[in-house]
Amino acid sequence: MAGTLPFRRIAVIGTGLIGGSFALALRKQFPDVSVVGYDRPDIAKRAAGLGAIGESATDIQNALRGADLIYLALPIIPALEALPEIAKCAEDGALVTDACSTKAAICRSARENFRAGAKFLGGHPMAGKERSGIEHADAELFRGAPYALMGSQDPADAPAKAFSELVAAIGAQPVWCDAETHDWAVGIVSHLPQLVSIALARIVQDETDESGLPLSLAGQGLQDMLRLAGSPYVVWRDILLTNTENVSRALDRVAQAIDYLRTRLASKELEQEFHSANEVYKLLQKPR
Repeated sequence: MAGTLPFRRIAVIGTGLIGGSFALALRKQFPDVSVVGYDRPDIAKRAAGLGAIGESATDIQNALRGADLIYLALPIIPALEALPEIAKCAEDGALVTDACSTKAAICRSARENFRAGAKFLGGHPMAGKERSGIEHADAELFRGAPYALMGSQDPADAPAKAFSELVAAIGAQPVWCDAETHDWAVGIVSHLPQLVSIALARIVQDETDESGLPLSLAGQGLQDMLRLAGSPYVVWRDILLTNTENVSRALDRVAQAIDYLRTRLASKELEQEFHSANEVYKLLQKPR
């Protein structure tokens, strides 16, 4: 998509970390693109000041006027609440896509609301930071990261194809899957690490005594493990509420793995566990 953009006007609904980063990435890759943002007035003003959006709208209906790509970057529950209005007000032929971290609920709602006119494509950029807000938005946030798209690569679906090419143009890697498979997968590779980090932080806090030990002896390793613990609950509340079953299953698996390690601490059988873990780590280091 070098130098070209098949969308004339893009509306970003929610100009926080993800929406703001998407808008910044667009405007970096396509400097002449028209981007309108909708958010609370103070947030939209900051987004405009950072160059993420060229103009702001006072309500969703005004934001959608004339937009042929609508990027819904609200938390999951507000996104679900906004979806019926977006389906009603979006221009015929417009593509609506979201950036919610779980997909089953939003895609189910989209099937109920998008019956004619605009089309819906579920999406989830596997990128983020432990700190939210437009102040932390980054045009390079998506570069090198997987970007899940809900559906199949149907050449006849021109809007979906165009958006997948746009995703690639801003440096992300489109990955096609269905909503249920996505929610199972991210329950393991995203939601579980977050909760493991929270659990570890709780243990460290509970075990630290008046002398400051053991926390005062912590090095970079603990900081690496607890980076995710810096993420606020408000970011994760809707994720956990809409992916409870998959996350619960993932926690069961980690509990089983910990039990396995506990029963073999005094044996050499753990060597194979380290080898397996090393291989997974190496896979994550390979360029995607």
